[in-house]
Amino acid sequence: MSTVVKPFRTLIFALTLAALGCHAQTPAATSGKLSPEMTRRVEVLIRSKSSVPPNYDILIGPRTKSDVPGFDTISVTFSADGKTSNTDFLLSTDGNTLAQFRKFDISKDPKLLVSGEGRPARGGPATAPVLIVGFDDLECPYCAKMHEQLFPALTERYKDQIHIVYRDFPLDLHPWAMRAAIDTNCVGAQSSTGYWNLVDHIHAHAGELGGDDKSLAKANDTLDTLARDEGKRQNLNAETLNACIVKQDNTAIKASIKLGEGLGVDSTPILFINGEKLEGALPLEYVYRIIDNALIASGQTPPPPPPAPTQSAPQTTPANKLGN
Repeated sequence: MSTVVKPFRTLIFALTLAALGCHAQTPAATSGKLSPEMTRRVEVLIRSKSSVPPNYDILIGPRTKSDVPGFDTISVTFSADGKTSNTDFLLSTDGNTLAQFRKFDISKDPKLLVSGEGRPARGGPATAPVLIVGFDDLECPYCAKMHEQLFPALTERYKDQIHIVYRDFPLDLHPWAMRAAIDTNCVGAQSSTGYWNLVDHIHAHAGELGGDDKSLAKANDTLDTLARDEGKRQNLNAETLNACIVKQDNTAIKASIKLGEGLGVDSTPILFINGEKLEGALPLEYVYRIIDNALIASGQTPPPPPPAPTQSAPQTTPANKLGN
């Protein structure tokens, strides 16, 4: 049964149980069963603020020790039609405030949320203060646009301060995306430079793969040829590379997809900048700000802002019309 208590609109929800004005002080309690009067106060407040349907019974449990100073925990059980759900609330030790909040563990560095280990990289070394992990689909036009516009600007501005890796997230709606992921990884197993050369090329020419009739077989043949040609340019072991291309083992790609799904990835492109998730097409200035903040948090100084683009002079004559 889904929880009947509506989600609170803010992270922390606190309400004063005591009415404004003069009133008799409710005796405070720090453990054990709540008094009937306090139980009623809690129930009425929960029903009114969480829009609990009237057919639901609410059972207020006893106070138990919490790890929040000044508050005890009370377990509230909602039941109707033979089904139950439970939600924990906090009740202040003075009996005047009911609260509910979600607690998050921030003891770990968010940069460690998703690793770049074992992936072909560009930019600075693995020890660079900022790690950028992109979940990429090589058949995704939005990924291609971001790849073309974003990464040259980032590597030019930040140089060795950023370490960039891609993780594969081919979507089911793109028929040759899985093949592209496997083939680029076959090259990347022997050469990071070859991997990125191939990724750059596929993103730049994705619309051409498969020809005019968008043949999947033709697209797959082209991808295999591109991978083998890049292997020759990088002097890779041709036998090893060809065996990898022929085998088309998608185990590593599926593991990457599972990793992304565990991080809430359900579309592409998505970036994680030292663990901070950025979705979709974003203005370059926004990405700069996120990276600058990550550098500052790491004790580094961001590079100076890039110069503002110069505006072209206004036209003094009308532009030519089509056919003139």
